[in-house]
Amino acid sequence: MAAAGGCFFRIKESYESLSPKEQQIADYLTQHPRQASGMSLEELAHACGSSVSSVMRLCKALKLSGYKELMKSLCGELSVLEESREFEDIHPGDSPEAVMNHLLTSDFGALRTTMEMNTAAELERAVRLLCRARRIDFYGVGSSGLVALDASNKFGRIGKTTVANADPHNQYITALSLRKGDAAVIISYSGETTDTVNVAREIASAGVDIISLTKFGSSSISELASIRLFTGSTETFMRSGAMSSRLCQMFMIDVLYTSVCSRTYKEIRPHLEKTREAALRMHTEKAN
Repeated sequence: MAAAGGCFFRIKESYESLSPKEQQIADYLTQHPRQASGMSLEELAHACGSSVSSVMRLCKALKLSGYKELMKSLCGELSVLEESREFEDIHPGDSPEAVMNHLLTSDFGALRTTMEMNTAAELERAVRLLCRARRIDFYGVGSSGLVALDASNKFGRIGKTTVANADPHNQYITALSLRKGDAAVIISYSGETTDTVNVAREIASAGVDIISLTKFGSSSISELASIRLFTGSTETFMRSGAMSSRLCQMFMIDVLYTSVCSRTYKEIRPHLEKTREAALRMHTEKAN
């Protein structure tokens, strides 16, 4: 899985954690992307009034393998931006068709960015952990809490012992009962939600493996996790309610759930059949 795309997004999400020199280079890339895309490593360093080593440190901070991948990412993003410029934002008075076109374009972009910023190796580690875990807890508040509840429901259908609570106080109490051999999936787009950070610290102190699902870059929650997964987002002023970030979180949960189902199909098949039959009975009883 390539991690070539999402250069501007990576810069945006990581900007506050960059050093002043790295921010200086990042500013140049975002303000003069067309000029920068044709520069050599030495030319970019000179144009930014910086050094080659600072440019390479920025590549590392953006989780890119080096300068070649930075340029590939930059060029790829430029072409995507040119294609999607028609639907940059939703404006007051837009028709439903215009809104639909914008949402489709921006959501596709967020999902593509999410796919590109997660490595195959880290996804594999997450799936292995979830397959062997005795119990899986899902944590999040607000819109992330809704994703956590959905995830718990999905994994419960295949016979996994799962826990998810909407109330932060109950989440903390639940976290106290986790033990080694269990797993916790902690969902927070910012990675800095106070209640969720407190729960993550409690879980980490017990030696329980954590899979974090946050925005790209370092955060309090991702730093506590043993496995770090990321989600993209294209939220704008008119798109309140964490629309695209929630969509990307749900996408990543579906990736993990489906991968676990595929990996353990023979084992979980009876559970899938049982839950399917139970759902059919419930629908039949209601119809009668």
